[in-house]
Amino acid sequence: MWLNSKKLSPVRWSATVLLQIALIGLLSGCATSYPKISAKARPFSFATDTFSFANELKWEYFFDEQGKWTHRRREPAPEYRQHCFVVAHAARQFFARAEFDSRKPMASEEAYREIIRGIVFENGEKKIIVPGYGNLREFSAAQDKILKEECGDAWRSYFQRGHWRMLGWFTREHQQATSESFVREIKERHAIVVHVVRFPQLTINHALLLFDSRETESSIEFSVYDPNNPEKPVLLNYDRATRTFFFAQNDYFVGGKVNVYEVYRSCLY
Repeated sequence: MWLNSKKLSPVRWSATVLLQIALIGLLSGCATSYPKISAKARPFSFATDTFSFANELKWEYFFDEQGKWTHRRREPAPEYRQHCFVVAHAARQFFARAEFDSRKPMASEEAYREIIRGIVFENGEKKIIVPGYGNLREFSAAQDKILKEECGDAWRSYFQRGHWRMLGWFTREHQQATSESFVREIKERHAIVVHVVRFPQLTINHALLLFDSRETESSIEFSVYDPNNPEKPVLLNYDRATRTFFFAQNDYFVGGKVNVYEVYRSCLY
């Protein structure tokens, strides 16, 4: 998450939002949107296409003695924190652009750094070979240090170019169209990165990667890679009757209704 749930004064909050909008335009430009993926490409696999390490939380969330959902700083402060957009985006880039080959000998550290930068920050259609490992899960378990250093700094989560969209009004019509587009996009591209928000509340501002969907008459159930939880996939649910997304309670969100939109899709978002 790029903002925590601590309440800000109106002046400080307005200044923060305006600063972010200005810097998004300056820093992001048309950098790194989705590379093309054939509809015939293999499905995204949580077991092999995700990182072995987590985006760590700066805050510890819990119910206090009065039953109020609250938080406190983690002690000691985690080293790899506030990288949710970085991790979700990098996983999507590796899925689209990396080709792992465990038969090839392992490369040098500098060679791996160059490979990682090419995969994460370029959008050519040609696959980039990652030698010495069979998949991203294996690669990230062995080379977590250089992946954390080369996939992007925390500011890329704060200033992702699509953040301006959460300032817009989320109608139920918009969220219905969004849910339907997610189903189509996952079928076509197998994995998409989305921003989950409760703006203007700050209870959740988080990036997730959606990689599968299951439809019923009453709902759509999206399978999710949460950068905060590398152990297992979680669910993002869409209720057709209320035209609303719901995200379950976990160790950083109390659970409930959320608004969702896709990011890293174009120069604007």
